[in-house]
Amino acid sequence: MDTFQAIILGLVQGLTEFLPVSSSGHLAIVPWLFNWEPTPLAFDAALHLGTLLAVVVYFRRELWRMVVAIPVAVRHLGKILRGETVDDPLAPDARLGVLIAIGCIPGGVAGLLFQNRIDEIFHNPAHQDRAMLIIAGLLSVFALILWQADRMGRQNRDMTDLKIRDSVFVGVAQAIALLPGTSRSGVTLSAGLFRGLNRADAARFSFLLGFPLILAAGLTGLSDLTASDSGIAGQTILIGIAVSAVSGLFAISWLIKLLQRSPTTGFVIYRLGLAAVIVLLIVSGVR
Repeated sequence: MDTFQAIILGLVQGLTEFLPVSSSGHLAIVPWLFNWEPTPLAFDAALHLGTLLAVVVYFRRELWRMVVAIPVAVRHLGKILRGETVDDPLAPDARLGVLIAIGCIPGGVAGLLFQNRIDEIFHNPAHQDRAMLIIAGLLSVFALILWQADRMGRQNRDMTDLKIRDSVFVGVAQAIALLPGTSRSGVTLSAGLFRGLNRADAARFSFLLGFPLILAAGLTGLSDLTASDSGIAGQTILIGIAVSAVSGLFAISWLIKLLQRSPTTGFVIYRLGLAAVIVLLIVSGVR
């Protein structure tokens, strides 16, 4: 892998991790489309450190308040789980931290159980066309789900109104996003909309909920790269991570502002169009 490819993949990861179009799908599609050598899965995972940095920078105040509120969360965990009122100024932040912790459980369990099998299916050079067709199908299916969520969601709730059952529902949706083409941000945004959240707060909760899993993916990928002879220079890895961080920060800010005034129709059209292009390229024999 050269520096140019690392920049392109870092840009792709940073933008598509937060836009509801599937980062893992795009990280598979781009090398396939340009006939590059398959990139190590560990490099794709290491790029998550860039998007993790973007989340930390953008949500630094929310994340810090949740850290400070950890003692409150521990002390009043029972009340928070039962939905009772906690008489403490830090109670809202403690409650949000607990909701995020609970929402991460389905994705963490699914990753431990199924990640290796999913990697075998989608990162096998011998079956790239099959993997691309599956990705195209998932792009299409979850585009329609996002469209329906945007149309049907009441959008009359914000994050302060979240309950445990909402966190579990969105967390289960996040677990499904292990499949490339689904989109972690897209499926959790859809789940939040189905639970009645407004678009902007559904996106904010989606990004915060993804923080622990993005951290785990990034550290695992970096560890795998440093422990093995990947053939990728350390400078190239750092460039990819840096580009991912900058583009990811832009994507978060832009998407939240966009969702405050516009529906998700553009992303739905993009996903369906990309899926059609993939199928057309394979059927025509171009790829």
